[in-house]
Amino acid sequence: MFPRPIEKSSRAWQVTYQGLVPLVLIMWLLPLIAVAVFSIKPDVDFTSGNYWGMPSSFEGVTNYSRVFFESDMPRYLLNSVFITIPTVIGAVALSCMSGFALGIYKFRGNLFIFFMFIAGNFVPFQILMVPVRDLTIDMGLYNTKLGLVLFHVAFQTGFCTLFMRNFIRALPYELIEAARVEGIAEWRIFWFIVLPLMKPAIAALSVLIFTFIWNDYFWAVVLTQGAESQPVTAGITSFNAQYRAAYHLMSAGSIVAALPPVAVFFLMQRHFIAGLTLGAVK
Repeated sequence: MFPRPIEKSSRAWQVTYQGLVPLVLIMWLLPLIAVAVFSIKPDVDFTSGNYWGMPSSFEGVTNYSRVFFESDMPRYLLNSVFITIPTVIGAVALSCMSGFALGIYKFRGNLFIFFMFIAGNFVPFQILMVPVRDLTIDMGLYNTKLGLVLFHVAFQTGFCTLFMRNFIRALPYELIEAARVEGIAEWRIFWFIVLPLMKPAIAALSVLIFTFIWNDYFWAVVLTQGAESQPVTAGITSFNAQYRAAYHLMSAGSIVAALPPVAVFFLMQRHFIAGLTLGAVK
C-alpha cells in the first residue's frame, strides 16, 4: 500500500531519481526565476522583444525605486495588511470557538451543523460573484476594506472550523472532564485549558489563511476598485498602460508582493510544521 523507500530501490533508480529531482525543481521554479529576471530588465528589452535573453542593462534599483516611490504600491501593501490581518484574526477566533463547540459538546444537530461548514468549502466561489457583489453594494460595503474583510472571514471560517474541530477532537477529553469535576466554568475551560493546547494548530492555520488572503486576486478585483481599498494583488495591474504593459514594473511589484507571505512562513515555520504533524506519531 505504501511506496517503497528510495534507499531500498536499485542503484540505477536512485541515480535517476537524484538526477530528476533538481530538474523538476528548476522547472517548478522557472516562472519565479523569469519574474525575478524580468524585474531587473529595462523597458527597452520588452519593446525590442528581448524577453528571455540577458538584460541589456541591469535596472533592478531603478525598477524597484519606481515601484515604491512613483506608484501607489506602498498604499496597496498597506491595504493588504489592513485586509489580511483582521481576516486572519476573525476567522481563527471564530473557528476556535465553533470548533470547540462542535468538538466537545454533544447536541442534536451537531453533525448537521458540521456538515454545513464543510459543504461551504465545496461551493465554487465563482458562482457567488454576482450575489456577493450585489450584497456589498446594498449594504454600502462595496469598494471598502471592511467589506472584503467580512467576506473573507465568512468564507474562510468553514475551512478553519473543519481544521479546528478535528484538532480539538484529538485532544485528551479527560482534561475537560477533570476540569468540570472541579467546577470550572465552560468558558474558563476553553480559555485556560483548550486554547493553550491549540497553539500549534492556531499557528499553522494562521499561516495558511494569511497566505490565502494575501494572494487573493479574484475577490480583490470583484469587490474593490482603486488605490483607496484594493490590495496589492489587484494593485499590480495598475502598471498596465492603455496600449502596453510595463512588464518590468509588474514583475518588480510581484516580487515585492510575494515577500510578506514568504517571510511569515519562514518566521512561523517551526510552529506551522508542529501544527500539521501534531498527533501523527503516538
